Order: sequence, then structure tokens, then C-alpha cells
Amino acid sequence: MSNTADSSRKLFGTDGVRGVANLEPVTAETALKLGRAAAHIFSEMAVHRKSANQRATIVIGKDTRLSGYMLENALAAGVMSLGANVLFIGPLPTPGVAYITRSLRADAGIVLSASHNPYEDNGIKFFRHDGYKLDDAIERRIEHLVFSGEIESIRPTAGKIGQAKRIDDALGRYVEFAKASFPRGMTLEGLHVAVDCANGAAYKSTPCVLRELGAKLTTAHTAPDGRNINTNCGSTFPEEISRVDRESGASVGISHDGDADRVLLCDEKGEVVDGDEILAIAALDALRRETLARNTLVATVMSNFGLDETLRSHGGDVLRTAVGDRYVIEAMVRENLNIGGEQSGHMIFRDFGTTGDGLVSALQILRILVETGKPLSELKSCLSKYPQAQRNLRVQRKPPLSELPEIQKLVANAEQVLAGSGRVLLRYSGTEPKIRLLIEGREANQINSFADEIAAALKASIGA
Repeated sequence: MSNTADSSRKLFGTDGVRGVANLEPVTAETALKLGRAAAHIFSEMAVHRKSANQRATIVIGKDTRLSGYMLENALAAGVMSLGANVLFIGPLPTPGVAYITRSLRADAGIVLSASHNPYEDNGIKFFRHDGYKLDDAIERRIEHLVFSGEIESIRPTAGKIGQAKRIDDALGRYVEFAKASFPRGMTLEGLHVAVDCANGAAYKSTPCVLRELGAKLTTAHTAPDGRNINTNCGSTFPEEISRVDRESGASVGISHDGDADRVLLCDEKGEVVDGDEILAIAALDALRRETLARNTLVATVMSNFGLDETLRSHGGDVLRTAVGDRYVIEAMVRENLNIGGEQSGHMIFRDFGTTGDGLVSALQILRILVETGKPLSELKSCLSKYPQAQRNLRVQRKPPLSELPEIQKLVANAEQVLAGSGRVLLRYSGTEPKIRLLIEGREANQINSFADEIAAALKASIGA
């Protein structure tokens, strides 16, 4: 295959390789090639950290999807066929895999998860040796190796083939790591917490940490069967944690997605507390304690403009990035900032970890609850939101928006009317066959009318 052909093919989206499991690109065949490519690249990157006779080591973790068994074995076969070793850690939240990669001094980590997607999907995500996600250049290099056949002739034999080992204490290591983000000497005694684990990767870790910190628990969706991950539960189905919270009489609800790198909360009234409200609570607390680096919070363009006004009124600022937690993290690293996240519930507290961590994020808000003695409904009132209208539509194809003149015209009209008092954001999802529309303004009826009009046009032109 020529390099020209290679350059036109793409595996990685905004968060790893995603798709329906056992259909390209999420097949055993491609996973094996990805394993080989990853082993080659991470072995090269590890040269300066290892002696001449040391092999590269790659951690492989997963969520609770049925297809994880197939993919982890294919990945491992690819890794070992290039002479690198594999450490299996089993089902663990994505941030747990990032932490274990650092803790075990491995050269990379791989997570098998499609996050909040339905169980028939799966994905392959990579971490560097330091627990951070890969940059675009490394992803492009992996893609090139998968498609070009450049490393096809590299075939270690005999004792040079890699080995695999299972790490039995990965869950315990992650539990202790998460607990360390909560102040030593402080407990959750007397606090009733409802938890929805989405039948996903946090089904053991989050209840374990909360119990060990002294909370009274009501748990839901902690019995994964390979097929029920994210089904009518978890952070993309917030109605469920609201129900559990109200029926149990809990003080706060915690809801994860399938790989638990995100969290949404629920207050004592059963009302959902989204990522923007969590960011506002955490950032204002950090401003008061003078621990918010450069007095700046990082958020994406999807976050409510009320977040900027709230921070500004308390002497802080908001740095905006493109949509995707990887871009939030890149900005945080580049600017040396310590708190950031997304409206969807991806929160990064860099004082404790290298990636979005739903459990660590929840613990930071629980600490504030304990310290202030205030209910979550009062804490979240610090953020006054602009009305937002969001539409997420499944699409058959993803043509450039510039090739949809009718849509462009409708968007331009809405932007003209909202000029100075609102905004329109339209983008394709990087992880699903969807297009996402967000309109923000001061008048709810007006922005919903614009959203309905644009959504109808989208459905007619490219809708599934």
C-alpha cells in the first residue's frame, strides 16, 4: 500500500479508535495490528528509559463489554508478537488504567472501552508511560504502521517473543489512589450517597472507596453482564440517578458512564448537577483557598457562558478549548493549570491525576460538602446559566458542513439574531455517528425555535 493511500485512511477519532465491535475498525484483526504498531512505537519511545536487555511493557485494561475479551486477546497477541510484554489488569475505570500504567512504570496503557456508548460498540484508547493521552503525531504514526505494512517483517522468535501476566491487585491500587485525593482524617460519616455505576468499569471501585470513607450507600447498576453497560442508566441517562436519589432519600447522587472517566451528580432534591456546575463549585472553592493555578479554569466551547461570568465575578478566568477532554488536558499541561473539564462530566483535577476521573471528581465535591456543611442544591446555585438548546441527531454520513448550504444559511441567520447575546455551535461527534447542535442565548423560546428549525433541516439532509 502506498504512502498516499495511507494518508487518506484514519483510525483515530477524538478519543481513540471507536466503532461497532467486530466491524472495522474495531475488529480482532485491526486490534492485533494496533497492538503490533503500539508495541513498536512504545518500544522506540522507551529506549532512553530502559537498559539494552529490557523489554517494553504495556498495560491492558477494559470496561465490562462482552467484546472486551475478544479485543484484549487480539491486542495482547499483537503486542507480544513484536517482543513487548503485556500486563492484564481486567475491568477498571479508564483513569485507573492511566494510574496503573504510571504506578507499574509501564511504557504505555491501553483501555478497551466505548465510554458512554451502547454495549455493542467498543473502542481502543492509549496512554503514554506518564498516564497522559497520545498526541496527534503519535496517533498518526500508529495509523501509518497499521496501514503501511512497514513493520510486517519484524518477527521476533523463540525467547524474544513477549510474555503476558495478570496483575491481581490493580483494583486495590486504584482504590488507594482515589482515596488519597480525599483529605486524610476527613470522612463521609453521616452522608448518604446514591451511586449509579452504569453496569460499567466502576462497579467495584466507586462503592468500595465511598464505603471505606464512611458513607452510607445506596447502589444501582453494579451487576454488569457484558450487555447491560449504559443501558437506561449512567451519566447519559440522568433520570435514573434522580430516581434512585429521590427514592433512597440520599444527600447526593453520583452517576458514572461506562468507563467512569466522567461523572454527573444529583442534589438532595433529585435535581441533576452537570459538569458546568461541578466546575463552578470546584473552581470557586479553589479560588477561595488560593489553589486554582493562575486563577484560571479550563472548559470547552460547549460550557455555558454563565461559567465565565461566575469566575470573573470572583476574580477568576476561563480558558476555552475545542470539544474533547484531550484538548482540555493539553491546554492544562501547556498552561500549567490544574482544574478543567466538560459540561458532559469529564473533570480533570491535575493535582491528583492525568486524565478525567469520575470518582476523584466526585470526591472533590464531597469534600466541599463536608467542609461547608451546605447541601449540594445550595452549592450549585453559584452558577447562573444562560438558557441552552441542545440537539443530538444520528446521521447517515458526515459531509463537511460547508457542503450543506441550507444548514449554513440557517446557522448564519441564528447567529445574526443572537449576535452579542448568544452563540451557535454545530459539530460532528468524534465518537458516534451523530451531529451535535448547541444554541445559547438569553431567551429560551427563541433558541429552541432556532434549534428545532436547524435540527429539522439536518434530519432531512443527512439524518439516519
